[in-house]
Amino acid sequence: MNKFQAILGAAALSCTVLAGCSSASLDELNTKVDAIAADVDALKAQQSKLANDVAFVKSDAARANERLDNLARRYKK
Repeated sequence: MNKFQAILGAAALSCTVLAGCSSASLDELNTKVDAIAADVDALKAQQSKLANDVAFVKSDAARANERLDNLARRYKK
């Protein structure tokens, strides 16, 4: 019976130690997850801005190409 109690005590002690370590690890992981989430939000905002800029440049390029096409049609040798 003493052997069983010693094993049970060791198991309880190891669970208690692991529980203490895991809460510190969880706080650290939560901090890292929050930092990554903030980075993702910043990247989404940057990507949205770049998408708007690309759309503007595309429309501006299409308008410039249309003007060049009109000039080429009018040009005669």
